[in-house]
Amino acid sequence: MFSLMFSRRFAMAHRLLADASPKCAIPHGHNEVVTVRLVATSPQPLDGRVNMVESFERAKRAWHAWVDDSLDHALQLAETDPLLGWFAAHEPQRLARILLTPGDPTTEALACCLMSKCNAFLAADGGRLRCAEVSVEETPTNTVRFDGNPDAWLPASGNRWWRRADASINDL
Repeated sequence: MFSLMFSRRFAMAHRLLADASPKCAIPHGHNEVVTVRLVATSPQPLDGRVNMVESFERAKRAWHAWVDDSLDHALQLAETDPLLGWFAAHEPQRLARILLTPGDPTTEALACCLMSKCNAFLAADGGRLRCAEVSVEETPTNTVRFDGNPDAWLPASGNRWWRRADASINDL
């Protein structure tokens, strides 16, 4: 079976409050690379004419726009992080640039959210493709790869930001 794979680099900051490492509790940043692997939902043999699963341009259009415009330079926080209250009181205009995760915004949590978001974009574009794998390179030596069903790992309730084919990165 054919797979389409493409990557995008983005800058981010986060902090991990539940982590045992005190240095990760201080907001800090990474330049990350997210790579997605897409597969056809109904694989077909090459047709002798077009000979592709989907054009790369179409397959990555919404995804790359979202990474560039919403994910890049966002602050990633847990939904219960006390910094949210500070931003709400002092800089409410910045709340739209805060990506929220259930629990600490680890690379594992981000990979699940990103796969779910990518699948929402693909479904909204007709559902010819689905995301089969996401890898997030946090540093040149640390990468998380996820290839399961993100719904099995993320909270099941509601139409959360990661399930919507829109520009959102939180539900504030």
